[in-house]
Amino acid sequence: MERLIIKGGNRLSGEITLQGAKNSALPILAAALLGKKTVLHNCPNLSDVSAACNILETLGCTVMRQGTTLFIDAGNAKYNDPPEHLMREMRSSILFLGAMLAGFGKARVSFPGGCELGARPVDMHIEGLRKLGALIEEDHGFLSCRVEKPLCGCEITLPFPSVGATENIMIAATAAKGCTVIRNAAREPEIADLAEFLNGCGAYICLNSDEIIIEGARPLHSCEHTVIPDRIEAATFLCAAAATGGDITLKSARKNDVVSMIPVLEEMGCIINCGESELSLKAPKRLLPAKIIKTMPYPGFPTDAQAVFMAALCTAQGSSMMVENIFEARYKHVGELMRMGAKIHISDRVAVIDGIDRLHSASVQCTDLRGGAALVVAALAAEGESVITSLRHIDRGYDLFEQKLRLLGADIKREGAKTDGKKI
Repeated sequence: MERLIIKGGNRLSGEITLQGAKNSALPILAAALLGKKTVLHNCPNLSDVSAACNILETLGCTVMRQGTTLFIDAGNAKYNDPPEHLMREMRSSILFLGAMLAGFGKARVSFPGGCELGARPVDMHIEGLRKLGALIEEDHGFLSCRVEKPLCGCEITLPFPSVGATENIMIAATAAKGCTVIRNAAREPEIADLAEFLNGCGAYICLNSDEIIIEGARPLHSCEHTVIPDRIEAATFLCAAAATGGDITLKSARKNDVVSMIPVLEEMGCIINCGESELSLKAPKRLLPAKIIKTMPYPGFPTDAQAVFMAALCTAQGSSMMVENIFEARYKHVGELMRMGAKIHISDRVAVIDGIDRLHSASVQCTDLRGGAALVVAALAAEGESVITSLRHIDRGYDLFEQKLRLLGADIKREGAKTDGKKI
């Protein structure tokens, strides 16, 4: 069994370069099914990305990786039912529904997997695709979909700015005749990156402040695209540095992507400097509390950063409060943090973190992707040697995680892993 061994107490310092964004690469890979040849730069080597590539290969595409660049040839793409085990490996597999409907006119996919963060219904995906003209039936854990008439553009108002539903509708709408307007759409940076990729393939997508406009049925062609940097990886390393009293610089960071997190870090006593393509943080010896953090759709505070901020605040000088407004089951990591001495009180969607002088080491288990990263942040700041297991969650979203942390001075190693020769 793979595990991370972390000896806490080292102050992180130095600089690293951010990986490509997981939450951008996955919808782009699904959309690559509709183009001819795609060259995708800055694509992180993650288990979720590997699962998406395996789905593409099941659908007749050729996929090859060279470093952080993926080459996808969809010239021989053909309809197939993606194997259930691949669809269940990641939540973003649902995005292949829109891509397959647009490319083949039919799809049969299992409900997706990924982290168990409570109910994450695909109702908005289904209803949006139905409005475009798709016929969709639920069939014993599968979604059976077909198009009897060509997809047709329409106006769609989402009840909530769901990132996945926005992406699925965008991808499918590129094949729909006429104009599609998505109102109350998600506005995350990853949405803009997907739109830039599709436009590079020949689509016409316009992102306004309150709606997305897609002029569909344009022929798509080959495209070369670079994935944006990962803002959640940025949050993770910023919190790790903050928790250890560190001083780090993140190369390729984009200020607008982390704009909601900067005021919180400053409230915690950190000094933030933003350059054109880098971000630096210098932390105090001990953090100050954050009065209240509320997760919200972009440009609000991201739910994916909630857990790592919580870990950093466990040793702040006072009490902090968090309100989780996106997922109702995103506090599963709290029990593991409490094994390390954290004092956290949960009531429904509210968490109160009472800062203590120092966390202590423990053997803990990753509960989900971002919760696993939070345990790493906590272990880096704790006294003694901690052991973290169930690393498959971390590997879904972080490429070269422990190698980057070692570059910053962390005492961290992975045991039980087969060497793969990857280099930074």
